[in-house]
Amino acid sequence: MNQSVWHAAEAIISREASEAAEYGLMEAGALGTETKDSDPNVAVLGYFETSPDMAIVRAALEDALRIYNLAPSSLIHLRLSELADRDWLAEWKKDWQPVEVGRFIIAPPWFVSKPGADRGRGSDTNIIIRIEPGMAFGTGTHETTRLCLKGIEKHFRRGSFLDVGTGTGILAIAAAKMFPDVRIEACDTDAEAIEIAKENARLNGVGDQITFRVGTVDEQTLSADLVCANLTAPVIVDLLSSLLGATCGHLVLSGILDSQIDLVQSRLLELGVRDFRVDQDGEWVALVV
Repeated sequence: MNQSVWHAAEAIISREASEAAEYGLMEAGALGTETKDSDPNVAVLGYFETSPDMAIVRAALEDALRIYNLAPSSLIHLRLSELADRDWLAEWKKDWQPVEVGRFIIAPPWFVSKPGADRGRGSDTNIIIRIEPGMAFGTGTHETTRLCLKGIEKHFRRGSFLDVGTGTGILAIAAAKMFPDVRIEACDTDAEAIEIAKENARLNGVGDQITFRVGTVDEQTLSADLVCANLTAPVIVDLLSSLLGATCGHLVLSGILDSQIDLVQSRLLELGVRDFRVDQDGEWVALVV
C-alpha cells in the first residue's frame, strides 16, 4: 500500500498505560502502533490512512483506560500529525514476525513457510494461520489471543466451535484448520470486523467452513462443544449467562486483566459455576469452565 501522507495520532501517556493506549488506538481504527520513550512518560503513536476524528480517538483511549482500571489522567496529551512521503505500513510489515502458540504459527500473508510446514489437519504438525494486520489483538501477539489458542489446542476435539467476538477470525480459523469437518460459527458486533474475518478465512482456505454473522451470543445461538469469548471483563459478565447456555463442553473466557478476575469469578459463582480453571499470561487471565 503506497500513499503520500499518513496520519499519526500521538498519545502522551503515563508509562504504565502504554498497553492501554495501544489497544485504544487500534480500537479507533489505527492500522498499527508505535511506542517511543518520552521520559518520564511514553508516546504511543497510532497510524491511520485517513485523518481520524480525534473525538473518537480520545473516546477510544478513555474507554481503554477504564478497561485497564487506569485513571483518565493517565492520558496526558493527544495530538494529530502528518507523515509525508513515507510508506509506513511497508516499514511496519518488515518487523512483524510469525508468532508460535503451541502448534499454531500465526504469520502475515507475506510470510514464506517451509514446504510441508502446514500439513495434516488434526495431526500433530504445525498449523499456519495467515492473518492480515489491522485490528486490535488480531495478530496472535497479544496475551488474550494466545490464551484462547492454548485453550483450543487443549480442549477442541471435533464437534462444534463458537467464537464470540471473533475480531480478525483467528480463533475460528484455528479451529477450522484443526478439523475440516466440524461446525464453526463466529460472531462479532462490528460489521467491519466480520468482513475482515471472512477475508482472513478465505486467505487460509477455510472460508466455506465458518459461518460468520454480525451479532453476539443469545438464546437463539446453537450450543457448541467449545466456546471462546475473547472480550472484556464487563462484557463477559453481561453475557455470561448466555455464554454458559451456549456451551455443551468447555467455555474459554479471555480478555480479562488479573485485576478483574474477581469480577468474573463472582458472576460465575452467582450462576452456580464452581468448577473452573485460571490460566495466566502476563497480566491477562483466561477462565476455562
